[in-house]
Amino acid sequence: MPATSATPEPVTRFLAAGWIAVVGASRDRSQPGNAIYRRLRHAGLPVVAVNPRATEIEGDPCAADLGALAQAPAAVLVATPPAAAVEIVRQCVEHGIRHVWFHRSFGAGSVAPEAIALCREHGIEFIEGGCPMMFCGQVDPFHRCLRWWLQRTGRAPR
Repeated sequence: MPATSATPEPVTRFLAAGWIAVVGASRDRSQPGNAIYRRLRHAGLPVVAVNPRATEIEGDPCAADLGALAQAPAAVLVATPPAAAVEIVRQCVEHGIRHVWFHRSFGAGSVAPEAIALCREHGIEFIEGGCPMMFCGQVDPFHRCLRWWLQRTGRAPR
């Protein structure tokens, strides 16, 4: 698994879970979901894009939702506005997905308290905040600094 030596156990389990769906990958290449999708793919992890308004992301096929996939992913990275996170977790519950990561660097990111509560209620291991790009593959200087800052402020995955 391509992760750094300072990788917390929940992050290690998420990245090693298997097929990862990036919900919120966008047709706009500059969006965080796309950067995460590209990094996971470049790191050699099996990844699929999910967006109800796209059929292709980064040149790869894109599913409209988790139910549109032929097989449920093992993990889901949520890179959407918080309002969409609850429905995504409901789909995770429905399809037996056991690992969810809510992307956040600053502000609310994709974190919604009701989505976190649903994860807890259904025994889904979740990561609240941070970004896989802080741990996966070749970590760029920005994400190294972000990891350092979020660790010091108690907002990094632990």
